[in-house]
Amino acid sequence: MKVLISVLAIALSGATFAAEKSSHAHNDKPFHGGQVVEVNDMDFELVSTAGSIALYVRDHGKPVNLQGTTAKLTMLSGAEKSELTLTAGADGKLQAVQTKKLAAGTKVVAVVSVPGRKVTNVRFVVK
Repeated sequence: MKVLISVLAIALSGATFAAEKSSHAHNDKPFHGGQVVEVNDMDFELVSTAGSIALYVRDHGKPVNLQGTTAKLTMLSGAEKSELTLTAGADGKLQAVQTKKLAAGTKVVAVVSVPGRKVTNVRFVVK
């Protein structure tokens, strides 16, 4: 009987843990058609178009207040290296003007400093 109770207790605790984990899971689907990477419990979505580049920052699916946030992108494409400083826009978006869309294979490193959180390095490889 004690063995049966122990087995049931373990099974129930495992089910509770699974339910808790799923309720705190991040949604890694892109909201804006870009690539999403999760770092430090936040989702970062990189969106590159002809004319602009944006980095959306979400915490559990909700835009993060970016007041006072600093961000810098370093882009590596072959032997070319370029850097952009992003400024805070509306709706959890950091943005900058860019003349052309990022090419496939370009490596992008974003260094983001949100007040009250530790500095985050986010790495993307453009698809």
